[in-house]
Amino acid sequence: MFEGPLHKTAEVETNDPLMGQFTLGVKAFVQVPVSIAPRFVVLTGRADQAVSKSVRITAGLDKPLFLEPESFNLEGKVLYDIVEEEKGRAYVVHFTAIPGTPGNLSGFLNLKTNYTEKPLLNLQIRVRLAPGNPS
Repeated sequence: MFEGPLHKTAEVETNDPLMGQFTLGVKAFVQVPVSIAPRFVVLTGRADQAVSKSVRITAGLDKPLFLEPESFNLEGKVLYDIVEEEKGRAYVVHFTAIPGTPGNLSGFLNLKTNYTEKPLLNLQIRVRLAPGNPS
């Protein structure tokens, strides 16, 4: 998804003898209703440790943003916590892989918003846990 300043160009070829080839350019600023950084969560580490990552969600419109968890399919394997950093403007979602069985998992957390422009946020989660050190 594009966000922020954007500049795209294209080479155009014509059969015009005076101007057989030219470049077209477009400059734009893409404003999104909700910004998510990073776009994907990847939790990598050892299965005997709690591995954590965070995602920052920021309102891009001039009205308050409210988030509400809708569905989460990694219950019992990954914990999440939503922290409001700036009232109605910025949130941080902390993800932590629960120590346990090594392996690869993939899932999501869906968050409902009050924005009609972006009513649902889908946060993709990947977990890669290597076997821990034997005791």
